[in-house]
Amino acid sequence: MKNPREDVLRGTLDLLVLRTLSIEAMHGWGISERIQDLSAEVLQVNQGALYPALHRLEKRGLIDSYWGKSQNNRRAKFYRLTPPGRRHLRLEEEGWDRFTDAVNAVLGRGAEDTVAEG
Repeated sequence: MKNPREDVLRGTLDLLVLRTLSIEAMHGWGISERIQDLSAEVLQVNQGALYPALHRLEKRGLIDSYWGKSQNNRRAKFYRLTPPGRRHLRLEEEGWDRFTDAVNAVLGRGAEDTVAEG
């Protein structure tokens, strides 16, 4: 039986990867660094979780890959969002918004509370 928490974490990582790749094609290390930078160092994606996510997304046709040169002139596999990946990202973002709204409602936090606290 699947662990529901693993499904949530996997789904969240997939969403973060897709969103990151919606900006530009990147290699795995770059994806991990971008997520860490954009989250102000709160989210750190280890390679042991990232590469299975990339393979899973590629198998589903949401991303594809090609070989190129990294910033330090090394051969690297780059990933990019496919058109089905862009459509899937939009749906996932809408689902995420519903999910976070629901969690905030249960916690008794409205949109104005979140702004005031931040």
